[in-house]
Amino acid sequence: MNNTKNILICPLEWGLGHAARMIPLARRLMDQGCRIFIGAGEKHNALFRAELTGVEFIDFPGFSPSYSKHLPQYLAMLLKTPVLLFHIIKEHRMLKQIIKDHDINIVISDNRFGLWNNTITTVYVTHLPRIPLPGLWKILEWAGVALHRWIIRKYDHCLIPDVPGTPNLSGKLSHDVNLPGNVKYIGILSRFDSGSPGTGNFNFSHNTVILSGPEPQRSIFKKKITEALKNSEIPTVILEGRPEKKVQVEKDGNFIFYSHMPTPEMSELINTSDFIITRSGYTTIMDLVYLKRSALLIPTPGQTEQEYLAEYLSGKGWFRTITQKEISEKFHLSDQALSYPAGITEESNFLLENFLNELLEKKQEES
Repeated sequence: MNNTKNILICPLEWGLGHAARMIPLARRLMDQGCRIFIGAGEKHNALFRAELTGVEFIDFPGFSPSYSKHLPQYLAMLLKTPVLLFHIIKEHRMLKQIIKDHDINIVISDNRFGLWNNTITTVYVTHLPRIPLPGLWKILEWAGVALHRWIIRKYDHCLIPDVPGTPNLSGKLSHDVNLPGNVKYIGILSRFDSGSPGTGNFNFSHNTVILSGPEPQRSIFKKKITEALKNSEIPTVILEGRPEKKVQVEKDGNFIFYSHMPTPEMSELINTSDFIITRSGYTTIMDLVYLKRSALLIPTPGQTEQEYLAEYLSGKGWFRTITQKEISEKFHLSDQALSYPAGITEESNFLLENFLNELLEKKQEES
């Protein structure tokens, strides 16, 4: 009797962070003999292909929101609610056929709302039970929490990539919220947990800029940063985050641009950087904490989650932050040691292993 579990992993199509944090989860499941299918769009599948071997791919893109040049992201998303609802219904129906065609036993959805199914085990991953809203809009946060609770209950399990209690990385986004009983904290997820050796390519003094997020803010961020660093005394390596272009390297004056960088090389680049500049996306923050590195966080304008995380974590003294508008006037390079509580990585490993064992043992009993 074949007890191999067929597991479908589907990340949200909103920046590479949702895909990147599924990589360590996929590795752990493969180590336990599971057969992994990745259901995503072209760009996310390109990242998985570069990082994982022995997995199978399904063309199953999800909702991919874009940024507005004029509206805050929360308002732009609100206006696109009908489109989002259409995608939820569409992917929910498509999932039924995918489960049948590939004999799927478990689905793991990273923030994709429509991927529950009553015939198999479904797992929902999020660090955003609460979506923060600014100013007077804050009175509507309860509505978002209630909606998310309804979605979470559709799944057998909801996983939060953070540690329980305090201190933690996500703050009010996933703590001090009335959560359903199927929620579990599984610790931070980082693709740098593989322990792969470095390459020796970055044994020189350098700064690192990590680009992320949809257009047009991605290009605006890149333009402002390159202008601010063009007279830097040391080279700056800029990670474009475009795995669909494979690994392309271009040099322009004091800058070295990488279209994409495999995990071992990226780990070495970050670890040897004099200074790191990045958006305050949650997956990037988890990666930096895992590598015990600090950074200057510059949140995407209007993306309230990133703005909250930058303020929350800089308030703890773990990172520094400025706004995108302040890049030219307040930009200076002065790294600091990251002083997050000892043991967070060990606790994370323990929490994740416990859940995966519970999940696979339960499926074994049901087989």
